[in-house]
Amino acid sequence: MSQSMFSTWPASISAPKAAVKPEQLTSTELVAFCQQRLRPERMMFAELLRRYQGHVDKLLYHLAPDWPDRADLAQEVWIRVYRNMRRLNDPAKFKGWLGRITTNLFYDELRRRKRNRATLSLDAPLALEDGSIDWDVPANAPGPVDTMMTQEFYDQLHRAIADLPEVFRTTIVLREIQGLSYEEIAEMTEVSLGTVKSRIARARQRLQTDLQPYLGN
Repeated sequence: MSQSMFSTWPASISAPKAAVKPEQLTSTELVAFCQQRLRPERMMFAELLRRYQGHVDKLLYHLAPDWPDRADLAQEVWIRVYRNMRRLNDPAKFKGWLGRITTNLFYDELRRRKRNRATLSLDAPLALEDGSIDWDVPANAPGPVDTMMTQEFYDQLHRAIADLPEVFRTTIVLREIQGLSYEEIAEMTEVSLGTVKSRIARARQRLQTDLQPYLGN
């Protein structure tokens, strides 16, 4: 996403003082600086975007690798961040807050779409550590029936994840798609490590139940 999205911002958004250069600030300082006004200053926010744009793009790629409009979603993420910056209580937790905004926006958009599309790459299936769900796809070229069944499975997986309660959905996506550790998820979502483990276990159990017809005995 280009920083040109900010070119139409009102002229009333002033640039930071010359003595304070955005690139010289730590990310925490940069977020705190952006929170000083009702709306973040343009140059400060542009630097924040530059530092974290890749994080947003990577997360959206894992969530929706086949969506052609991921750039539009990324822009909407930053619009939401811009409008709600002052709601973040701890500037040091900006990255986790940004991840939650990105994940929630994706699922908001998913609900609005009339047709479900597969959002998980067959080259990067969900790998569950406890082995309770087998995601393996045969290496040999599948026939028409196998192709249909595989697509049906991933369509159902897509719907099952989307139907999870928000706290379970976000946790399982961060763990199984983004590959974060339990500790990182706990910090990101601002809950205890035990709560994270419980949510992941319950999400996996629900997914396994929902997908049982597609998993065999």
